[in-house]
Amino acid sequence: MKKIIFFAFFAITFGTVNSQVIYEEFNSKKLDETRKLKIQLPRNYETNTDKKYPIVLVLDADYLFEPVAGNVDYFSYWEDMPETIVVGVMQSGTRYKDGEYDDRSYMPIDKGASFFEFIGLELIPYIDENYRTAKFIIGVGHDFTANFLNYYLFKDPPLLNGYINLSPDLAPMMEERLVQRIPQIPEKLFYYLATGTDDIKGLKESTENLNNQLKGIESETFNYYYDNFENATHYTLVGRGIPNALEKIFSVYRPISKAEFSEVLMNKDTQVYQYLIDKYQIIKDLFGLDIPIRINDFIAVGTAAEKQNQWEAVENLAKLAKKQYPDNVLGDYYLGRFYESKGDYRKAIRIYRSGFGKQDADFITQELLLDLADDLSTRD
Repeated sequence: MKKIIFFAFFAITFGTVNSQVIYEEFNSKKLDETRKLKIQLPRNYETNTDKKYPIVLVLDADYLFEPVAGNVDYFSYWEDMPETIVVGVMQSGTRYKDGEYDDRSYMPIDKGASFFEFIGLELIPYIDENYRTAKFIIGVGHDFTANFLNYYLFKDPPLLNGYINLSPDLAPMMEERLVQRIPQIPEKLFYYLATGTDDIKGLKESTENLNNQLKGIESETFNYYYDNFENATHYTLVGRGIPNALEKIFSVYRPISKAEFSEVLMNKDTQVYQYLIDKYQIIKDLFGLDIPIRINDFIAVGTAAEKQNQWEAVENLAKLAKKQYPDNVLGDYYLGRFYESKGDYRKAIRIYRSGFGKQDADFITQELLLDLADDLSTRD
């Protein structure tokens, strides 16, 4: 066990719930020195004792940690990404030595090789051992440290699942190596690349060249995203790139949107119940998270199923809702709708009325169920 010295901590307050930020000093045998860390834990980390969290690893944490941690906290608050542990490595005065590479092979050497091992063999195992982590890690870097993140793609399997490369200062041969290496990786991979129209000229040109090569890669496991921000400089592109990257990488995690509803669920070829099951299986497979289906998604899928007369899907939805939310009116509503569609009004009335005293779900309320029951009783 590495010797970890607790340094200090404070809370960033948002409403009545806190995201805890811990400052630590880490004694690294690989580096033969102590490194300062910043670690942001999600809201309610201490009370959700069974929950596991992905990791966002932030290099250049002296200035990148706060914008990353703030966006992670904001996005996860609105369920646009999972709650996540943010781990920052402060590199003021060491970043160039940390990313040092050989002038012939252009791979990490000396201090760069030690820093590479520090991240993979010391820091990530320490976070896994001391915090409740899911097996999904995203790395964030800017120029020199963005280049450094790419070296983890050459591990087998890669250390990171996602790479946020903000105006990378690429080592020679990196573009060619990435294009050769990425198609060989069988694991799901997320890669975000950004520059700006007012970025440093050499970095902008190399980033655009890398984009031209990466966008041509044909691989079912490679998820690639690129931004070239209008009027953004080398530094302002960071503030625009971080939220864009998080939004794109975690797009499948978000609750079903209006666009997803109209373009996918209302597509006549889509079996809406299976789509819902598949969506949450993908979340589990990608991010290592086994989460209950959100009420928003139940309602979206239920609405689409009713509009398209997929009544078997409505019945399946009712059974699943009763299992996941037994104290909620959702299951009673959809099961009642199913029997109403079959013309079995008496059974529908009984089921609607059984929802009395349960929790409301958005517009699906106890009052709505009683009104539906009363309306059917006049027809029965």
